[in-house]
Amino acid sequence: MKNKQLTVRLTVLNFLEFAVWGAYLTSLGRYLGNIGLGNQIKWFFAMQGIVSIFMPTLMGILADRRMPAQKVLSMCHGLAGIFMAAASFYCMGAGDAVSFLPLFVLYSISVAFFMPTIALANSVAYNALSQAGMDPVKDFPPIRVFGTVGFICSMLATNWISFNGVAMQDSHTQLLSSGVLSLIMAAYSLTMPQCPVNRNQEQGKSFIDALGLNAFSLFRDRQFALFFIFSTLLGASLQITNGYANTFLGSFASDPALADTFAVKNSNALLAISQASETLCILLIPFFMKRFGIKNVMLIAMFGWVFRFGFFGAGSPQMPGVLLFILSCIVYGVAFDFFNISGSLYVNENTSPDIRSSAQGLFMLMTNGLGATIGTLAAGKVVEACGCFENSAGWSTAWYIFAGYALVVAILFAILFKNPEKTKA
Repeated sequence: MKNKQLTVRLTVLNFLEFAVWGAYLTSLGRYLGNIGLGNQIKWFFAMQGIVSIFMPTLMGILADRRMPAQKVLSMCHGLAGIFMAAASFYCMGAGDAVSFLPLFVLYSISVAFFMPTIALANSVAYNALSQAGMDPVKDFPPIRVFGTVGFICSMLATNWISFNGVAMQDSHTQLLSSGVLSLIMAAYSLTMPQCPVNRNQEQGKSFIDALGLNAFSLFRDRQFALFFIFSTLLGASLQITNGYANTFLGSFASDPALADTFAVKNSNALLAISQASETLCILLIPFFMKRFGIKNVMLIAMFGWVFRFGFFGAGSPQMPGVLLFILSCIVYGVAFDFFNISGSLYVNENTSPDIRSSAQGLFMLMTNGLGATIGTLAAGKVVEACGCFENSAGWSTAWYIFAGYALVVAILFAILFKNPEKTKA
């Protein structure tokens, strides 16, 4: 009975964790475009990658050695919620005269404290399961699925709920929603089981060991060097559709014949199919890994990005073109999950236990930190060069450029990266 209660509590924790993110992640670009900050979208999404390079490490050290992880999680969500709500109130007060700098500063501080919470929430859950005598490897994945459910529910709420006749996906209220959810999460985190603190952990360790920088020694191995390079190159694709897909779909509203189509009016609901696909694709990974092996699963993911972008470029809000948008959302689960999870497994199976956690951190740094930052900024330049905010016809060109980039990365990976199974044999 106690284990069931704990499972429910951790399910709520994961639901709230990702509901905070889902409130704005796929719709922020649309709002920024509406207020004349379309050319600045790249900086808002690049900031998530920039802070991911150092903030999770710093908050992780704090949780390991100074404060229980559940309290650090609460502190981070509390600060993230306050600054995200402040960003919304600033936009409300500014009306039609929202300036980039004040909004960006408030948003950036919020994101800087939110990004570490993803890893912290995992740590809190692992600790609680272990204390209860449960197996995190077996019992956590079904709990984590509800994080994606929370993300989807938050996306749908942002799509369907309106204030004063304006949908949340078109206004600053999406930021307020995220801020309120973050504050709820801050309070809820304090109800989690106590996490241990090892104040003597740093004794006998060098500064490099303490920060997990010893994992960079893996770059001496050609195979690992290639793996991390391609992780960065593929990571460049991760935030492109989060930043621009909703903005792209909203651009069709300028055409009276398309303004009332489902894909335009309910773009966040359409994009929620991506997260539903992500949930289902997690369940397919064991079969694909056993049937095709790690390298081929990674390749499937890379070609998934080709189709993800290509379908957006070829689609349109009307039938039958809207089916291509739906296919793009369906293939997202393959593109996102197959590389992230198979890549994590590759790191786990090919590193020694003493640097395994650091190596996983390095994998995340290269994909969600460095790769996502570079990719978001580069994508912004492509969108601007194609004149997407002046002429909606430029969007197709931009999506095809992204698809071409993903195709080149996939081909190079197929040629240069050796199959780990054959290497071991």
